[in-house]
Amino acid sequence: MLNLIGRPMRRARLRHYLMCPPTYFDVVYSINPWMDPSGQVDRRLAIRQWSGLVDAYRSTGHRVDLLQPLPGMPDMVFAANGATVVDGHTLPAKFANKQRAAEVVVHAEWHRRNGILYGGGDLPRPNAVNEAAVNEAEGDFAVLSRRILAGYGFRTSLQAHRELAILTGREVISLELIDPRWFHLDLALSVLDDERDHIAYYPEAFSLPSRELLAELFPDALIANQHDAYAFGLNAVSDGLHVFIPSGARQLREDLAAGGYWPISVDLSELIKGGGSVKCCTQEIRPALIALRNTVVPRSTVALSDDVSSLVPTIPSQRSAGASS
Repeated sequence: MLNLIGRPMRRARLRHYLMCPPTYFDVVYSINPWMDPSGQVDRRLAIRQWSGLVDAYRSTGHRVDLLQPLPGMPDMVFAANGATVVDGHTLPAKFANKQRAAEVVVHAEWHRRNGILYGGGDLPRPNAVNEAAVNEAEGDFAVLSRRILAGYGFRTSLQAHRELAILTGREVISLELIDPRWFHLDLALSVLDDERDHIAYYPEAFSLPSRELLAELFPDALIANQHDAYAFGLNAVSDGLHVFIPSGARQLREDLAAGGYWPISVDLSELIKGGGSVKCCTQEIRPALIALRNTVVPRSTVALSDDVSSLVPTIPSQRSAGASS
């Protein structure tokens, strides 16, 4: 269906997001090409930028729950990597790098406490099918209306694709990533409309067979150029109408507007120093198809929805020499 000026009619759907303040964000090691431990991180700026994203979500009607940030876990702000929730089913992450391994416990505990809100049941033990089934959650899993696109090549294994298919009962389509700069699928591909299966992607991030498969399955996809891919433009979040997109993207933002979307630019330049932007900060809670009735919201869940400021202690704006998170 087209509107009066010939653009597709887009419809926003309210979403439930889980996020974590960058209270202890830092770059003290390098596990991707974007991280430079010799540089400086301005935590105050990171918090301001991240808070702007939270405000943008809430101002468009979306629910944002917060994880409690913990010292010693500088990448917790990239909450998308902690778990994948599809139709109330939750698959905990198993990180490829030991530096982030402790985050899994924090995410799993949140989902155990709050699963009642979205119809979740018991969490499966990570890698119950195969110990080699490493997965970095929504970093490499993109959920469509009935299928799931899954990246592999750097962080998430093909065995984990099978785990997710078994857990959710959905078809999982494997896509091979070949450039370490786009080490996660959510850096190379973005779901714009998960009802109509409309996506945007950067072809050069994928192997030739995966590129051909994407072209066949999604002939109407938006194709990002190199500039926007480098600007993390595909690390975006969409509710079907509003697309929260890193501010460095140019052509893609214009293409979104021409396609009937409402792009909302978000500056997360400080967090990009850690190799992530809008989508990396945002884990989506996709509830069970049949909503639970007569449920009591746990007290701990209410606490998670407090103002962002309550989770952000006073901290120095620059990392001192030799300091660590």
